[in-house]
Amino acid sequence: MVRKKTTGDRIFDAMNLVFLAIFTFICIYPLWHVLCGSFSDPVLLNQHTGAIMWPLGWSLGGYKNAFANPNLIQGYLNTFFYVGFGTLVRMALTCIGAYVLSERKFMLRKPMTLLIVFTMYFSGGMIPDYLLVNAMHLTNTRWALILPLAITTWNMIILKTAFQSVPDSLVESARLDGASELTTLVRVILPVTKASIAVITMYYVVNEWNAWFKAAIYLPAKHEYFPLQLVLRELLITNAGMSGTSLGEATGIASVETLLLQEVTQYAVIVISTLPIIIVYPFAQKYFVKGVMMGSVKG
Repeated sequence: MVRKKTTGDRIFDAMNLVFLAIFTFICIYPLWHVLCGSFSDPVLLNQHTGAIMWPLGWSLGGYKNAFANPNLIQGYLNTFFYVGFGTLVRMALTCIGAYVLSERKFMLRKPMTLLIVFTMYFSGGMIPDYLLVNAMHLTNTRWALILPLAITTWNMIILKTAFQSVPDSLVESARLDGASELTTLVRVILPVTKASIAVITMYYVVNEWNAWFKAAIYLPAKHEYFPLQLVLRELLITNAGMSGTSLGEATGIASVETLLLQEVTQYAVIVISTLPIIIVYPFAQKYFVKGVMMGSVKG
């Protein structure tokens, strides 16, 4: 029998809807503001004050100025390489490390876990990291952004916990059938823990997509290896993507036009840097749910 809603229930539901609507607007509006600003006319945008609910006029000047930077396309390609190949390397090493630490029969499991967790709380710092990377002759190479950051301790601990939740009967059955450790990991452990694998993969992808600081330290002489975020950072700071002469050298009308285009270009740069990850995330979110269902074990 369905319980009839009282007046108090209806008021509570209405208040929830109002609260969620306000909260959704607060989360979405900054993105909408930037998107509308990126397509706005520079003159109208400069004259406008307050919120932007739709593009002010219509102009692609900000995007033209952003893509006028020859390093932007190369930055995109570099980021796709770092995100794709880098995430593949990180996930492979993280899964192998988590599998070793999750093996209950491994005698050094506890001391190794303690040593690995210790690095999560205490690290050498930026200078020792740079000295190590430089001593390994990785500076000014793409490997400087992949190998030193190959494993995140917290992510490996999460996978270790997920692997330990796999029933021992599944692992023992695989070993009785003659499966090696690698086969057991790939064909038994990973399919059962797809939800955790998807989450950790997304962590690595988002972190790598937004990374720029390590590249600024390890790639000082290799601008062609810069990831997208570092290219966009330099574009915003130094106005490298602005057409015409720089602000300091421009005079008269050219100076005014360049100044007006600056804000629109900043909006366009934000859209360029965030749009791909925003598009990918909903598909990853669906995969999380699918991974949970596929990773469930029926008793």
